[in-house]
Amino acid sequence: MNKSTLVRAGMAGTVAGLGLAAGGVAIANADTTKAPDPSSSSSRPEGPRGDHAGPGRDAAVIAKALGLDEDDVAKAIESVRDDLRPEKPSQGTRPTPPTEAERAKQDAAFVKALAKELDVSEDKVADAVEAAQKQASTDRQAMRSKVRAALVKKLDAAVTAGTLTASDKTSVLKAFDAKIIDAGGPHGPGALPPTPKKSSS
Repeated sequence: MNKSTLVRAGMAGTVAGLGLAAGGVAIANADTTKAPDPSSSSSRPEGPRGDHAGPGRDAAVIAKALGLDEDDVAKAIESVRDDLRPEKPSQGTRPTPPTEAERAKQDAAFVKALAKELDVSEDKVADAVEAAQKQASTDRQAMRSKVRAALVKKLDAAVTAGTLTASDKTSVLKAFDAKIIDAGGPHGPGALPPTPKKSSS
């Protein structure tokens, strides 16, 4: 077991001991050194479940940007996702993450298909998807701030009770800020792809 894994294991024990996992805090994958920056323009809007982000919020933002009915947009998004969903790998086979080129191609295909489904220009759909991304990023940042505040509260209580030291608290918060400990939530299914770059032609 390498040092990085040992550090995560120690953090996991601390978090579990405080009962934080159920409160929306999870340990990042041991093979991942740093989670994607949610404020990055290339990040997919994959925020926490519920009212903060996700398919429902995507549809609402896109519908507003296009001046369309939200239910119609939601159905169109679902239809396009079903059509473009990649085939499942054979049992026992790990899926291969797409390359940047493959991801860009998938993103462009999504916008093109959604534009056709909604009978709206691709440029307008691309702008609407970008608006949904920005909203999702804002929602994720707001959720992360709330989770951090709750984490600080629990850590303060643990320090006061003598369960942890002030140094432990600092270490846990440092791990949270470095995204070794991250806000719980899905990072994949249901999120819209990034907006593909518009051609100069």
